[in-house]
Amino acid sequence: MPKGSMELVNTRKEEILNAAIKLYQTKSFKDITLNDIAELTTFKRTSIYNYFETKEEIFLTLNKRHYESWCDDLENIIQNKKTLSGDEIAKNIAHSLEKREDMLRLMMNHFDMEANSRLEVLTEFKTAFGNSMKTLDKLLEKFCPDMNEDDRTKFIYALFPFIYGIYPYTTVSDKQKEAMKTAEVGFIHHSIYEITYNCVKLLLH
Repeated sequence: MPKGSMELVNTRKEEILNAAIKLYQTKSFKDITLNDIAELTTFKRTSIYNYFETKEEIFLTLNKRHYESWCDDLENIIQNKKTLSGDEIAKNIAHSLEKREDMLRLMMNHFDMEANSRLEVLTEFKTAFGNSMKTLDKLLEKFCPDMNEDDRTKFIYALFPFIYGIYPYTTVSDKQKEAMKTAEVGFIHHSIYEITYNCVKLLLH
């Protein structure tokens, strides 16, 4: 950890994270380098190592924030709704995920991000990830009183793996479409909202 106040440390981290966010709007995860990130900050690439050891740590930290924000959204649903039907639960969860395209996109690189991050960074992410699971369980417990603990656990462990595959099924390139056409594989476009809504509805039945 570099010398200086915690305020300075946090400011530097924010600058690095904001640079990564900006790059991710126009470049793929694999094409972004620490040099690219450093060029958008006020300090050199070597200084980044004072805060993050790898590119993967930067993006894992970003996804930790996505999960924390998603958890806040789920908590708001719990606090602000008295009752929800199954259909309304599906709509609310789908709306909460459609706002997090970057989170869903980053999930395609999760194996590399986790493998190339220090234990403490990975633990911070897993804490946020675990809290989102607990909050979803809390939501189900409130609005689905007929579901027992085992039912809720099965729901969560079906939905969360599914979430990892949402982005590639909702974002298809022209090249992929042409390949599917040639291979005679049907393609029906679904938005993040639609595919999530359909999944949750099926899981609640």
